[in-house]
Amino acid sequence: MAVSGQRRRPVVALYERIADAVHDGTYPPGSTLPSEPKLAAELGVSRPALREALLLLQEDGVLTVRRGVGRTVNDRPPRRGFEHVQPLEQLIGSGAPLRVRPLLRTVEEPTDFTTQHLLAPARAELRFWESVLTGEGAAAALSHEWAAPDELLDRVHPEFARALREAAEGRDGVSMLAVLVGASRETALSAHSGITATLLGRRRGEQLGRPADTPAVLVTQVVRVGETPVLAAKHMLPTGTAALPVLQSH
Repeated sequence: MAVSGQRRRPVVALYERIADAVHDGTYPPGSTLPSEPKLAAELGVSRPALREALLLLQEDGVLTVRRGVGRTVNDRPPRRGFEHVQPLEQLIGSGAPLRVRPLLRTVEEPTDFTTQHLLAPARAELRFWESVLTGEGAAAALSHEWAAPDELLDRVHPEFARALREAAEGRDGVSMLAVLVGASRETALSAHSGITATLLGRRRGEQLGRPADTPAVLVTQVVRVGETPVLAAKHMLPTGTAALPVLQSH
């Protein structure tokens, strides 16, 4: 489902409320949703807005209409991430999300990468997070994430700026992208990623517990609010990592 503009329309917020209820088990696969009047009353919304959200959920493969039964949740509803930006630790693998182990939480000056992708001016201060994503006792990915300067975030996405400062102080095992997604319930995000084949190299190999010549996939990612880039990242996934779903666009 494509969403344009910085603020989400109310029907999109309603779409996500119902999708969240599906994915958290409130409406499990195979179950039938309450009737439109009852569901509208439960959610506190108008029936026209509810009907539009339900149609979008049908288009995205979450719901199916069955004659004489009503709207039912598909047996295998699509995973979140196809309708909005999703953190890497939730995208790769199956079952429980990967764990995020912080290696470094600091502030640094722009590099060539962040100057290009975050349009950061010289001598700007950028938050930089380095993390290892692990699952089933093995390292699955190494993530480098940079946020745009605080003064820009305070202007274009103050909720993210505030959540990022709180997360940095807490040092919790969470990715920067997860913080951004969690702070963006009413803010539309867009993202662009690139994928290239490479080798881990010595330092990354040591961090992931793999030989330096291990083949790997390097995923670069830029997330924007409107036309403004707010987060840039590099994710290194060595061979053997669980599958990463890729949706290709032209």
